[in-house]
Amino acid sequence: MKLRSKIYLYSSVLFAVLLVIMNLVIYFMFSRMSIDNQLDQADAETVKTAADLRRAGSAISAPELLRAYVPIEGMLRLLGPDGSGPAPVTSAAEGDISRLKPEYYKDKHSGVIKAGERSYAFVTVPVIWIDGSVMNVQMFKSLESTMSTLQVLRLVLAGVTIFAMLPLLLSSRVLSGLIMRPIVQMTATMREIKHSGKFNRLKLDDTSKDELVEMGHTFNEMIALLESNAVKQEKFVSDASHELRTPLTVIESYASLLKRRGLDHPELFNESVEAIHSEAIRMKELTEQLLLLAKHHEEWNLSMGMVDLEQLALSSAKAFKNAYGREVAVTVKGRVHGYSDDAKLRQLLFIFLDNARKYSDQEINIALESSGPESIIRITDRGIGIPEAELPRIFDRFYRVDEARSRQDGGAGLGLSLAAEIAGAIGAKLSMESTQGVGTSVVIRVAAMKGEQS
Repeated sequence: MKLRSKIYLYSSVLFAVLLVIMNLVIYFMFSRMSIDNQLDQADAETVKTAADLRRAGSAISAPELLRAYVPIEGMLRLLGPDGSGPAPVTSAAEGDISRLKPEYYKDKHSGVIKAGERSYAFVTVPVIWIDGSVMNVQMFKSLESTMSTLQVLRLVLAGVTIFAMLPLLLSSRVLSGLIMRPIVQMTATMREIKHSGKFNRLKLDDTSKDELVEMGHTFNEMIALLESNAVKQEKFVSDASHELRTPLTVIESYASLLKRRGLDHPELFNESVEAIHSEAIRMKELTEQLLLLAKHHEEWNLSMGMVDLEQLALSSAKAFKNAYGREVAVTVKGRVHGYSDDAKLRQLLFIFLDNARKYSDQEINIALESSGPESIIRITDRGIGIPEAELPRIFDRFYRVDEARSRQDGGAGLGLSLAAEIAGAIGAKLSMESTQGVGTSVVIRVAAMKGEQS
């Protein structure tokens, strides 16, 4: 059974059961109230009749008294503990009730009894009779008018239940259609994606804010993520095949050289091994950078929090000096903190410090300062600089300002692209100023506090 049919069936049955229960509750409440009201009236009449009979005493005979107070539809009876007493007086249409077996009650009692197919309100009240004995004044009062009203009510409620089921069935069908519409659209879109290979989105009503529209937005976000990953994967394969071709060619050439002439010319051995080792290291670094660039930001496992930027800069400068023997001066204006991922921001700092090391021989400076909602990290070198025309493309993947020098330094043109990806992931902004022959300055802007935009 399809989901739409299940929703239609279950909602229709549920509505029908609720409607029947509601009507049954209404009927039984009304029935109880009506019968209780008749019993109260019969009780009051019986008490009054008993008092009147007691006051009349021996002035009027008991049968005459009973005939005077008998209900229009019912019976009135005086009954002693041993079943003695005058004959009961019954109205003309209630002959069946006189055949009920008389029963004496010590205390006042009331209830509903049936005689044949008819129902009666029964009340018995003990009273001290003129001879000192205790007699029951028992009244039977017909409930047929009340029962007729209840029968009409049953028919009305049954009719209302049947009549109300029609719009309920229709609304259940409309409801199942509304619920299933985005799912049907989603299924059709996924089939279209499967057949065409194109990442399509659902068309959503942006004026609505219900859960179905929210599910549609989530679906579109998932398609966007899949599309982004597919593009990254395609670019990864393209970039990897393009960039790995050169070192593989070098390795193959030197391996062929060793195979042909390595045994006869031992002096070629060191040169070939050094070249193969160098290209292997470059391939490893290139592969790691490509893999990181191929990841989506959500897969980077960021740990955002408040970072002491002065401490970060000082520890990075110390690690950099130990690794490369280059001095890095750190200047700070006041206390500078930022909201970022400590490890990723440190990686971003190392990328720019490494670039400054490659293209300058003088001291590298890191300057920190706060500027309103932002904290600024400025890395400056006094190196060869970058031509102004090259700056707009400096963060493009595999772009090299100086092709020959980049390869000599082991660069693949991915460092600044990776920096841009990291900055995007942690919400930082990058900018670069450079003058050829003077030096380069890179500015990293991070949010000073959580919730502030950098």
